Amino acid sequence: MNLKPLADRVVLKQVAAEEKTKSGIILTASAQEKPEIYAVVAVGPGGVVDGKEVKMEVKVGDQVITGKYSGTNVKVDGEEYSIVRQGDILAIVE
Repeated sequence: MNLKPLADRVVLKQVAAEEKTKSGIILTASAQEKPEIYAVVAVGPGGVVDGKEVKMEVKVGDQVITGKYSGTNVKVDGEEYSIVRQGDILAIVE
């Protein structure tokens, strides 16, 4: 099953948590922090949203940072995704 976002929505998948610290210490699953970086999986077409023209700035493959509690979490075919509005994306990681 594929997710096709509508309007100015973006489908994101969380990037895997780091298993080692920068100094080389291996972390257990319970000690790993959830990263705040997401990979863009699908992008809506944009268009007119709430009476304003919205041009999509992100594209599939970008890595982005979103607000901590933004979006809706869904599970499709055993994979977890987050669906957010483009306005909830804080930055593109380059």
